[in-house]
Amino acid sequence: MDILGLINTFIRVVENGSIAAAARAQGMSPAAVSQSITRLEAHLGVRLLSRTTRSMALTESGIRYFEKVRHIPREIDLASQAATVATEPQGPLCIATTAAFGRHVLAPLMPAFKQAYPRVDIELICTDRRVDHRLEGVDVSLRIDAQLNDQLIARRIASRPFVFCASPAYLDRAGIPTTHQDLKQHACLVFRYPTDGRFLPWAFVLDGKRIEAKVNPGFVCDDIDMMAQIAVNGGGIARLASFVAQPLIDDGRLLPLFDSGRRNVTHAEPEPMHIYACVSERSALNAKVCAFIDFVEGALRTEADPWPTGASQQRKAAAPRKTRTSH
Repeated sequence: MDILGLINTFIRVVENGSIAAAARAQGMSPAAVSQSITRLEAHLGVRLLSRTTRSMALTESGIRYFEKVRHIPREIDLASQAATVATEPQGPLCIATTAAFGRHVLAPLMPAFKQAYPRVDIELICTDRRVDHRLEGVDVSLRIDAQLNDQLIARRIASRPFVFCASPAYLDRAGIPTTHQDLKQHACLVFRYPTDGRFLPWAFVLDGKRIEAKVNPGFVCDDIDMMAQIAVNGGGIARLASFVAQPLIDDGRLLPLFDSGRRNVTHAEPEPMHIYACVSERSALNAKVCAFIDFVEGALRTEADPWPTGASQQRKAAAPRKTRTSH
């Protein structure tokens, strides 16, 4: 009897909330998962799950058993890593990233990472929705401030400027804003974050203090590249990460606002985008995850960037948040 396999199936059922969901996660049939639970219960001589056709719940014995065995798969994985510590990083690596960062920054880096670590098998999840590391098998995610939560350990690996920009046609028609206060008089292209439905604020830093500009939403969108195309075609002013905006500025389709060459009279600077490498727990920092984080951090550090990068730049998380910067 494969006790470890039965335990792993039991853990998946509890973490996914149902036998059907656990079956999908493991690529098994619901009947096979149910039989595995039955065999484990028979082996232990106790009921672990109270199951009906409509619901499932842990029994008291199931609760106690789950607390004792939930860490076994991770400990086995760590033991395997320790046994092969002298070898190069290898095995499956699931990476989650925001859509725009994944498309414009991470995707071009991946072939070089694969060439450097050919024994690492890469899976990419490119989405702006909330990703659960444990339930979705994510080893490491690259996130911005708005995506961080109390269940993650985060290390800042880079910062990139946000660029306020608009098309020449729009600025000819509506005029050029000279201060962040002027933005409320313009059509603003606002990004609605899909995790919670709120607008991402348009923030500036003035004399060391953070200021949120008042905006007049001309368009609301949940896709950065669509927003950039609306701006290119005269829809209004967009706030785009530099890696999205710069190619469009270089070919003249967008013009930057509030940049250092034309500093506005208030000396307010657009707040930058901070990028974090996140894991669910410190034990997840295995060889392949560390190799990936170091690779991406090194690649971003070599790019021209006026903002500080690196592990020494710590995120100031307000207590009692569990999200924190690792070293």
